[in-house]
Amino acid sequence: MATNPATLPLTASKEFDVRFSEVDAMNVVWHGAYPLYFEDAREAFGTRYGLEYMTIARHGYFAPLVELNFRYLRPLRYEHRYRIDIIYRPTESAKIIFDYAIHDIATDELMATGHSVQAFMDKAYQLQWYRPDFYREWQERWGILDFPDKL
Repeated sequence: MATNPATLPLTASKEFDVRFSEVDAMNVVWHGAYPLYFEDAREAFGTRYGLEYMTIARHGYFAPLVELNFRYLRPLRYEHRYRIDIIYRPTESAKIIFDYAIHDIATDELMATGHSVQAFMDKAYQLQWYRPDFYREWQERWGILDFPDKL
């Protein structure tokens, strides 16, 4: 499953429909739904690149969110279809960093952006200051150890 650096950055995309339960009386997506869309994107990324939450857990770690932000550019509305793109941002830190972009599928218009940081904790809930071996090996497999913070 190795790749070469020419394929960087590592990205994934997921299409989604806005559900009725996600909108308010104005037919606009409630702000609390955005973290769920970002979660769906992280799961799509994990599946594509072998960095699923259960893979992290099997290696003895958790990867909780320690930072999450998003910026609304245009409202997401019910009965519209969107695509969320996720971009992995390499770092030498014991963190997993992603950027997000939500686009309207019909127009490709940028609707929202976001950013998240996950830190590693061991099963005793101790924050990890150094990259776990399995994560460093994952970065090495995808050819990203040599480019921290350059994408």
